[in-house]
Amino acid sequence: YFNRNLHINATNVCEASCRFCSFARLEEGKPGAYTMSHAEAWGKLQARLDAQDPITEIHIVNGLHPGLPFDYYTELLAGLKRLQPPIHLTAFTAVELHYYAKKYGMTYAEVITKLREAGLDSIPGGGAEIFAARVRKKICDDKCTGDEWLEVHRTAHKLGLRSNCTMLYGTIETLEERVDHMLRLRALQAETGGFQTFIPLSFHPDNNTLMRLPGPTGVEDLRTYAVARLMLDNIPHIKAFWIMLGVKTAQSARWF
Repeated sequence: YFNRNLHINATNVCEASCRFCSFARLEEGKPGAYTMSHAEAWGKLQARLDAQDPITEIHIVNGLHPGLPFDYYTELLAGLKRLQPPIHLTAFTAVELHYYAKKYGMTYAEVITKLREAGLDSIPGGGAEIFAARVRKKICDDKCTGDEWLEVHRTAHKLGLRSNCTMLYGTIETLEERVDHMLRLRALQAETGGFQTFIPLSFHPDNNTLMRLPGPTGVEDLRTYAVARLMLDNIPHIKAFWIMLGVKTAQSARWF
């Protein structure tokens, strides 16, 4: 099935320096760095309120900005809900939620509860990358660990929020490490039942420090989807994310 989805990335300023990332800028004021005002972010939805095909979901993922107060995020959600109360807000990866807990001196449960009160409906699955510590040390050493990512989602599920989960494949991980990643997602799903969708994310080697890597082939994409369907049979849905796969591969992945 499909939904009408709008992405809002309110800031690309980020303390983390993930080697596969082509989005982030390390500091405010650097070329290409931006942080939206609330009015600018809300305007993305405002412009679509009278569209023939109304937006049904907004997906919000940001950089780990060191200079923003926590109420920047709560008011961001609250303003979108004021504009369109039925809108579904899936916002803030486990990496962001872990960062907020550390930065603002709260527990995971406190962060999630405050965001939920502001309008948060579910949590996207980004930031999982590959759980293997060996890989994370080399490609994303300065953000939350695999265990911390899982614990954020465990907490959200216990609070009654559903979430998605992802796996970034095609960098330096082994096939065994991909399997381990899926097994750990499967185990958490068996414990909580809170994952609604698994999204394999195919690595893109453009404009990042891993650009010498070739990236996955179309065959590798389809094999990954096939294995995920078999291994993650306790997660209800799998998403063929056409923006990363390309339309034709995404069409094939839906049936592979």
